[in-house]
Amino acid sequence: MRAALLAAVAILFPLPALADALIDNVQGITLDRDGKVVRFKSIVMDRDGKVVRLVAMNEPPHKPTKKDPGPRYDWRADLKGKVLLPGFIDAHGHVESLGFAALSLDLSDTTTLDQAKAKIAAYIAANPDRKWIVGRGWNQEKWGLGRFPTAADLDAVANGRAVWLERADGHAGWANSVAMREAAVTVATPTPTGGRIEKGANGQPTGVFVDAATKIIEKVLPQPLPKERDAAFLAAQQVLLGYGVTAIADMGTTLDDWLSFRRMADIGALRVRVMSYAMGVETASRVGGKGPTPWLYGDRLRMGGVKLYADGALGSRGAWLKAPYADAPGERGLGFNSDTQLQNQMSRAAMDGFQVAVHAIGDRANQQVLDAIQSLSDTYTGDRRWRVEHAQVVDPADLPRFGRYSTIASMQPVHQTSDRTMAEARLGPQRLAGAYAWKSMLANGSKLAFGSDTPVERPDPWAGWAAAFTRQDANGQPYGGWRPEEAVTREQAWWAYTGGAAYAGFAESKFGILAPGQRADFIIVDRDPLNASPADLRKTVVEQTWIGGEKVWERK
Repeated sequence: MRAALLAAVAILFPLPALADALIDNVQGITLDRDGKVVRFKSIVMDRDGKVVRLVAMNEPPHKPTKKDPGPRYDWRADLKGKVLLPGFIDAHGHVESLGFAALSLDLSDTTTLDQAKAKIAAYIAANPDRKWIVGRGWNQEKWGLGRFPTAADLDAVANGRAVWLERADGHAGWANSVAMREAAVTVATPTPTGGRIEKGANGQPTGVFVDAATKIIEKVLPQPLPKERDAAFLAAQQVLLGYGVTAIADMGTTLDDWLSFRRMADIGALRVRVMSYAMGVETASRVGGKGPTPWLYGDRLRMGGVKLYADGALGSRGAWLKAPYADAPGERGLGFNSDTQLQNQMSRAAMDGFQVAVHAIGDRANQQVLDAIQSLSDTYTGDRRWRVEHAQVVDPADLPRFGRYSTIASMQPVHQTSDRTMAEARLGPQRLAGAYAWKSMLANGSKLAFGSDTPVERPDPWAGWAAAFTRQDANGQPYGGWRPEEAVTREQAWWAYTGGAAYAGFAESKFGILAPGQRADFIIVDRDPLNASPADLRKTVVEQTWIGGEKVWERK
């Protein structure tokens, strides 16, 4: 009786809405959990920055009366008809590396070796007090060099300084003679397992170190101070927010990275959401103890997984292939672990409840990871969401296996447009059927999550989105798309950058779409992306970025 009376009172005298804020007068667009487009004109939010409801385009405005004055809001933002979208989620990036790339020597825009040398010389002249010159972004394929660069190339411009430059893919480094001398590198230096030291005809190291061999130089590099790590994080965060990225999976978080994230969060400077995957099981255990951390700082930070490696990268011929490289018949790449070693690492992580994400680019590496998942799935049951990072070159016979055991294909569309000609040279036409095979992943039942692998590529979701449904680069090449049968739809690509990427990080109950109960993470842009041509989609300008119902970035 009492309950019925209270219900009647509520009907006669409606209570004020619990929501505190209204984002009003927008052309709102999101996807629902079925991948269908939803359009709306307002977002009602609560005090915690969560969506209460979306106001449909055809919903008539409320007419206040004495009995029903309507909802009361603490504040209202009129966005004057602007387009509003859910924030993007980069499913695979390297936050601190992006920041350090922004603050150090960047060779990613160089197109010739001479251009790179000139930029290195100018940087050295502008930084006379630095004993070590550190940077990244070189790519001998982009230079059309036909070989790896050498220590001698650097010595000509180094002015006596030690120089260490990371390749664009992060899987090789280029040292000059001073750097090799500092690291005591000689003709007798052994090649570590999972690595390669490039050598000349006389057996002398030429200056390029691949995958595990990079540690030979890195062990003598000056380590960044905590304040330098914090500055790198803040620089990375500004870049991400400017592209409309509101969350990112940090693939390979070190203990120092984690401490920087925590320092920034403690002072309220952590804006972007970070889904952290520890660099190895030991780091995960030191941070999480017996398992993943809880969501911290209002769902802004969590270490929920472990990042492992099966092989290297295609550009440095470190990707592990089943057959030799077409352009280097004696090489098959680098497998970092035996089958047993990889399974043991994955088992240790899974035993403590961490999600497992394994880097695999070559077809042999992908086979190894899929074999390990199949072997472990009998023991580690439940919702594991095993992740294969990159899944770049897959034997067509292995593609159906991605649809088993909730395996997620975490892929980067812009890698296909950047690597296309190089992949053709490395593999030859007969082995391209399972390369960058996004549509096949979906057709076989796998879940797709898209990212950028920043700083290997710019963390630009607009370029990735356009590439995913066109299989073309920014110049519209090749005509008709590269292997267009593997293109996904515009909506499927958008989902992989939003709801799919959230699902891949066990975050789908927190953010990823705009719906009741989700964090109000959204962006204001200058056009409707569903009606834009691929070229215009790439030109989309992010004007504002909001996280948790708070405006955290605005274009000046």
